Parts: sequence; C-alpha cells; structure tokens
Amino acid sequence: MSRIPTSALVALALGACLGATLGGCGSSQTKTVTAASTEASPPASSTATTQTSAGTTSSTAATTTSAPAQTTTAGGSAAPSTTRTEPEPAIAQPQAHEEAAGLSEAVAAVKARGYTPAETSQYHPNQTLRVLVGTKTGSSDGYDQQAFFFVDGRYIGTDAKEPSATVKVLSQSDTEVALAYPLYRPGDPLSNPSGGQAVVHFQLNDGKLTPLQPIPPANSASGLSRY
Repeated sequence: MSRIPTSALVALALGACLGATLGGCGSSQTKTVTAASTEASPPASSTATTQTSAGTTSSTAATTTSAPAQTTTAGGSAAPSTTRTEPEPAIAQPQAHEEAAGLSEAVAAVKARGYTPAETSQYHPNQTLRVLVGTKTGSSDGYDQQAFFFVDGRYIGTDAKEPSATVKVLSQSDTEVALAYPLYRPGDPLSNPSGGQAVVHFQLNDGKLTPLQPIPPANSASGLSRY
C-alpha cells in the first residue's frame, strides 16, 4: 500500500473545511430569506388591517348617508303642510242646524219650568249669553213673567227668584243683556204702572251672571216694586 503524500492530506483537509464553510453559508442564506419573509408578513397584515379599516369607514359612510335619507323621508312628510293649505270645510249648514236645535232646547227648558216663551226671536244662538222671556203658563192676563238665561245653549237660571208683572229685553250683546222692569206704586193697576221703569244690566263674567244694578223688589208693601 502506497502512502499518500502529506501535501495531499493537507489539501483534502482544506477542501473539507471549505465545503463545511460553504454549507454553513448556504444555511445562513436560507435563514436570512426566512427572516425576510417573516418581516414582510406584518406589512401584509397591516394592509389587511388598512383594508378592514377602510371597509369600516366605507360602512360608516354608508350608514351616515342612509341616516339623512331617513331623516329626509320622515321630516319631509308633506301631509301637514298640504292639510294646512286646504280650504276648511263649510260650517254654515251645521251651524244653522245647531242654532235651531239650541232654540228648540231653550224653549223646552222654559216650558219645563211652567212658563211659555212670548217671543222666541229674543233668543240669539250666535251669542254666548242668551235670554228668553217666558210668561207663566195659564196666565189669563199675560202677567207673571221671568227672564230665562242660557250660556252657549245651557240653561243657567232666571233673573230673579220671583216673577215680575212684565219683563222686557231692551238690548243684548255677546255677554250682556239689559232688562226693563215697570215700577209700580202701591195701588197702581197692573196695566198702568206710575213709577216708570228700572233698567238692569246682567253681565256674564267667568261663567257667572251678575246684575250690575239692583233688581227692584216684587210685591213691596211700600215704595216702588216690579209687581
């Protein structure tokens, strides 16, 4: 067996060492590429996050755009404006019907209290305060009269607790009625009062009827009376 020269052995050892070094370098390159790949991954994730964020922004924008549309639909309903601009329904006929019913009810209220209205034209349905003068039913001479008051068609009472010989409506407005009472002196016949007349204004205030002047007494033994 021949010997291998020492120089050849040295050359082989150097070659092996060089191969090992080259192998290590290759492995290092592989690791470097892997590291680079790992480092490149976050940008991709960042991009995905950006896209997700963009998608969220887009969705929010869509919601914001949708909200004004709903507000416009709800707030832009033209029905109330159209209703206000439409002409109001005619109320002449219903009002006339209600006035007739009011007079009929007023007459019935007077009759139910034992009196008969003398002049129904005195009753003004267009006024808040209304009046009807009634004569005691069955009176042969036309005396014994009272004024019956109504507010918006509702009966509220009479001018006095006791009737007068006669009562006359002098004037009336929406909330005031003026009544005239003939004044008698003792011994005066009913057909010829000698004391003139007393005018009393009845005024409606806060739903309460108040005489603004004193009402003459009835059947007074001395002085003037309305009967």
